[in-house]
Formats: sequence, structure tokens, C-alpha cells
Amino acid sequence: MPILPFPCSRRAVLTAGTLLGFGVLTLQHSWPAPLVRRIAIADMTWVEVRQALDQGYTTAIVPSGGLEQNGPYLAIAKHDSLVAWTAQRIAEALGHTLVAPVVSYVPQGAFDPPTGNLVFPGTLGVSEEAYAGTLEGIARSLKAHGFRTILFIADHGGSLAPQRQVAARLDREWAPQGVRVLSVDDYYVAGNRAQALWLEAQGETPATIGDHAGLADHASLMAAAPERVDFARPTPPLLARLGLASDGSSGDPRRGTAERGRALLALQVKAALAQIRSFMAVKQGS
Repeated sequence: MPILPFPCSRRAVLTAGTLLGFGVLTLQHSWPAPLVRRIAIADMTWVEVRQALDQGYTTAIVPSGGLEQNGPYLAIAKHDSLVAWTAQRIAEALGHTLVAPVVSYVPQGAFDPPTGNLVFPGTLGVSEEAYAGTLEGIARSLKAHGFRTILFIADHGGSLAPQRQVAARLDREWAPQGVRVLSVDDYYVAGNRAQALWLEAQGETPATIGDHAGLADHASLMAAAPERVDFARPTPPLLARLGLASDGSSGDPRRGTAERGRALLALQVKAALAQIRSFMAVKQGS
């Protein structure tokens, strides 16, 4: 037996070793199983995430938003607010699903000279490579901790192509290990199409609906984060000085209401759930 640096009996050493071993086994294998009270990973402790995984919460949603101009009435974090709201509802509907923090920094166009939304002050973007690398790092982190299904959901159209590429590559790499990755494109593509059709059925026209920062965006944000919509904000006379032909909004935003917004957001959630459930059904059958 080695000489200890302080007086200690053999029984004490054995007892300490037993307790240490029990602690390691407890950490790895047995936890109390309280109800999972939170599903937003950012609001949980690592202990709660581990307990949730042990209870079958092995699906994770990775939502992407975007920080960009949305006209004079909507806050720059519109996309973040919308996808945070919908991701929560999608996770609740799926069950046994946690939600990662929203990825705010997404591709927004060229920097020098600026194009797209980057022409407007306040838009913050990254390259497609940086965004793709961020998604991959998040997915690899989730996989390392035991998540088995990873769902990428983007609220910004410019994020779809790199998101799709990362998801397809990781899904091919990890499928043999039973880990699947999906780019939930229908949230944006089918969801936006359903929103336009619904608004037209309500008597709206393409001219009143608009596209970017249009009627649907204003109504949706009025439902998800009303504090970030303010029609009283002034429209400063900067367009000519900045060489802009538009204030960044479209359609007739003032026709939006929170009631309409809730209906529009529900359509995006429905489109996402349909694609996810189809994907999971195929996964379970393979």
C-alpha cells in the first residue's frame, strides 16, 4: 500500500474510494427523474438537460432567425422573435423535444459593396460558410450529448440553401449511427405559400400582401412579439440620401392584426410538423 501524505486508515481509504466510485456511477447511470419543466435549452441547467435526455427527450430543434431591416415599423429581430415562438410550439406538439437558442447571425448578402438587406443600417450578417459552420458545430454538440434527431428550422429565406447542405451531409454521415438530421424547409416554403393563400381567401391581394416585411410579417409579429411592432415609429427622410427606392417594407402592413398573425403562424407550424412527422415515420420504419 502506498504511503499517504497524511495519517489515514485503510478503512478510510476504502470508504473514500467506494464513495467516489458510487458518485461516478451515479453521474453516468442513475438520476432522479423529475418532470421536465422546461424545453428551452438556454433556460435549463446541464443537469436538467441530462435528465431530459434520460427521459427520452432526444429530439432537438435548432432554430435560425436573422437580424435585418424590416421596414420602419418592425424591429430588426423580427425573424428571431417569430422562429422562437414557432419552435416552441413545434416542440410542444412533437413531444420529447428540446429547443436550442436561436441562431441570430445568418447570411444577409454581400458586404462590400453591401447588397440586399445589408444596404439598410442595422442588418447584421455572416457568410454562408460561417453560418454553415455554426449549424454544424451546434449539431455535433447535440449529437455528442445523446440527441438522436436534430431539426434545423430557418425563418429567413437566405438561410435555406446552406442549412439544407449541412443537414444533408450530416444526415448521410450519422444515419448509420442512428442519428438523423433534417432541414425543415416546409416551415418556410410551404408555410409561406399557405399564408399567402389564406390571406387571399380573406380578401387580400398580392399588392396588399407584399413579400418581405409585408402584411404576413407584421401580423405574425403582432401575435408573437407585439412589443416589437410600432406603427407610430416615424419614417425618417433618409431614402434619397441612402439611394434607396423603398423603406424596406411591402404590401399594406397596417392591415395586419394579432388575430391574423396567430392564424398565419399556425400555418407555418402545421407545415413544419407535417414534414417532421413524415421524416420520423420513415426513420422509424428503416
